[in-house]
Formats: sequence, C-alpha cells, structure tokens
Amino acid sequence: MSEQTRTTAPAVASTTHEAPRIVTRTGPGKFFADTGAVFTREILLVLRDPFTLIFSLLQPLIFLGLFGPLLTGTFGGGFGGPGGEGLTTGETLQWFVPGVIVMISLFGTSMTGSNLLYEIMTGSYERVLATPLDRSAILVGRALKEFAPLLVQGLLIAVVCIPFGFTFHVVPALVGLVLLGIFGIGVGAFSHALALAAKNREWLFWGVQQSLLFPLLILSGMMLPLEAGPSWMQTAAKFNPLTYMVDAERVLFAGTFDDPAVLWGVVAAAATCAVGVAVGIRSTRRTV
Repeated sequence: MSEQTRTTAPAVASTTHEAPRIVTRTGPGKFFADTGAVFTREILLVLRDPFTLIFSLLQPLIFLGLFGPLLTGTFGGGFGGPGGEGLTTGETLQWFVPGVIVMISLFGTSMTGSNLLYEIMTGSYERVLATPLDRSAILVGRALKEFAPLLVQGLLIAVVCIPFGFTFHVVPALVGLVLLGIFGIGVGAFSHALALAAKNREWLFWGVQQSLLFPLLILSGMMLPLEAGPSWMQTAAKFNPLTYMVDAERVLFAGTFDDPAVLWGVVAAAATCAVGVAVGIRSTRRTV
C-alpha cells in the first residue's frame, strides 16, 4: 500500500495548480470600460438598422425647410439688426441651425427611457443589472448611444445648410457638440429615472416627458426669439437650463469662444449632467 502511495503521489502533485487570479478594474478605469461596453452594445443595435438614422433626419430638415423661411420673414419684419433691417437667409440660418441641433439632441436623449421601458417588459434589463457593470456607466452609456447618431445628424445638417449661406466654424462647432453631449447625458439620465418610476405604465412616461419637453423648448428661445414675448416668458426662460445651452450653441456656431454665454452654457451642461446622473443612479439602486 505504501508503494502504491509513493507511485501515485507525484501524479497527483503534477495535476494540482494554482487557481487563476481574476483581475477586476476599479475606479475611473472600471467606469470608462463599463461605459464603453454599454455604449458598444447599444450602438450595435442602431447600426444594424441604419434606416432609422436616415428617417430621423427628415424632421430637422422639415423644420429647416418650412420654419426657416417663416423666420426670415419675421426677422425681416423688425427682428433684424440694430436699425430694424431684415436679415438674409444665411444670417437667419446662423441663428436657427444651432437651435435645431439642440432640439434633435433633446428629443433623442429625452427618449432614452422609452428603450428602457421595452427592456423592462421583456426582462432584459434585469439581466443587465445582474452583471457587475457600474450603475453610472449604464446611464452614461445609454445616453451616449442616443447622442452619437445625433452628433452625426447635427454635422450633416450644418453641411447641408452651407450652400444656403450658413457659415460652419468647425472647431467651435465641435466644442459646442461636445458641450451638448454633456448636457444630453444628464437629460438621458433623467429620462432613465422617469422610466424606472413609470415601469409598466408607458402612458405615465410619455405624459410627463411630453408635458415637460415642449415648454422647455419654447421657453429656451430655440424656435422663436424670446425678445418678442411677454416679460413673464423672459423671466421663466432664465430658470430654464436649456436657454443657456441654446445661447451657448449659437455663440459657438458663430465661431466665438470669448462670450459669457459659453461659460453659462458650460455651467448649465455640467449641472444638468451631475444632477441627472445622481438622480438616475439613485433610481437604479432602488430597483435592485
């Protein structure tokens, strides 16, 4: 028996080995890696159906084609330069195009929760929560997925308007789009939190989303100048963070950095992003 033990012991020893160490990222490295994983998963779904991106370009082009001439006539009627002279089509587009880009980005990021509602109904969202993904990375990755196509759309719209007199300042415009992306992360996080609060009641999500979306758009001066509105609208616009985003985008798309509107836009974007992500993370943890 002792001889058999001596002959088998080396074989047992040769098959034993140390368990592999699992290296996990922590801190900022984990956040960026998880955000990239969520973004890749979400954007692949969009790339598999590119016709949705093409179709989504119709709405801003309709606004430019139908609303733009109306604005040109309005500006020509007295909202033009210091002497009341009218503006050209190119000058009108310089004012209107940044507002349209903000509008389509707001539409996209505010509907982040609609995709989440579908995943909740199908049960796939629970499987995502079961993974070791960072909760804030889930929010940011989803919001970036909504904003990335809008970034391409914004650039295409600006390029399309160049033959009609629109001046495209590349570097300031890209800075404006990055700033808009930060703001969109916060809006997407708010939409995410709203979807979690609504859960299986889609009507509640859409009711709240639509009730908030259009007043914010109108009170930001995105479509029409607020200078022509009553004093109470101008006062309400000062409490609308979207107002500062629209003003900053118009200044940046005009090729200017050294304007106080840019600084106020940075503050509005950072505050919206910080508060939105905090609210979204809190809502996500409550569902676990």
